[in-house]
Amino acid sequence: MIRTILGGLAALALAPCIAPAQGFVNAKYAGEFLSSGVGGRSAGIGGAGTGFASDVTAGYFNPSALSLISYPQITILHESRFASQINYDYAAGALPLGPDQTVAISAIRLGLDGIKDSRNALVDRNGNGRLDEDDRIDESKIKLGGSADWAIYGSYARRIDDRLSVGGNLKILYKTVLEHSAWGLGVDLSATYRPLEDLQLGATLTDATKSLLTWDTGNQEFIVPALRMGAAYRYRINEDHSIMPAIDGTFRFEGRHEVTMVDLSFASLDVQAGLEYVYKDRIFLRGGYTDLKQITIGAGVKLPKLNIDYAFTRQSADLDAFGATHRISLMLTLEEPKFLRGE
Repeated sequence: MIRTILGGLAALALAPCIAPAQGFVNAKYAGEFLSSGVGGRSAGIGGAGTGFASDVTAGYFNPSALSLISYPQITILHESRFASQINYDYAAGALPLGPDQTVAISAIRLGLDGIKDSRNALVDRNGNGRLDEDDRIDESKIKLGGSADWAIYGSYARRIDDRLSVGGNLKILYKTVLEHSAWGLGVDLSATYRPLEDLQLGATLTDATKSLLTWDTGNQEFIVPALRMGAAYRYRINEDHSIMPAIDGTFRFEGRHEVTMVDLSFASLDVQAGLEYVYKDRIFLRGGYTDLKQITIGAGVKLPKLNIDYAFTRQSADLDAFGATHRISLMLTLEEPKFLRGE
């Protein structure tokens, strides 16, 4: 039943790309798969990350914050959604260059396989193009296909001074729905500011110049810019214990007035927030609330050179039949003197 529903959603997604070419269109939700976040840490804090990202995952949340890493890092993530019908995968690596610059590369894939394509399987006895009482579906003509969204990020960050860093992404997009595909290109711009040692502010303008998607059918779509802003503050209770509240706010300008947390008329605003508890910088407990009205919890452990993070998202009541979402990520830091960022 779940696969049938998801297959239907994929068919709806296919409709725009097989429609006759109509020039350039500002496409609502065309870049939605890019809003899923990365890393188990962020997922446990309600999906926030723009304000506190300071590792390789900053290439996604806020590329300017890549300037805060001191050693090369790589990370991988896997997440199963909707009773394992949809898979979400992510991998990234970051490399400091000299005292002030950092580069990174990231890859994201969101995929649904095993979609039943029955468009050519109708035995239409009266030729009206509809499934009537006397018609039937020839299962031998049903084909299996899939849908996948890909994004490859190339990131750059530069530290201006001890408080301010700037950065950006150049990203390549690739989408497939059954036999159709689309290519796209986009740019993100960002900045990080640390007015206090334990307070970090971040802002990212995603798809800053509008990201263009061109389908093999001739259809062309624009992904509209969005402004993501975040803040996080590390409150140190004592030498061993600390807590970090964090919040992200995303302003979108594509007309999501009915399905947003706050309708600002000229834009929509969605908020993600959460809290992280840290014990001796080794053990982490997390909780949060997403813009989809979901409660998240998570935990992490920091081992020598390796971080392991897990997050659990409970679906809202309307989607309870699809089950919960589990995310686990690993991050390796080459924390050795020979790899330390150069002075």
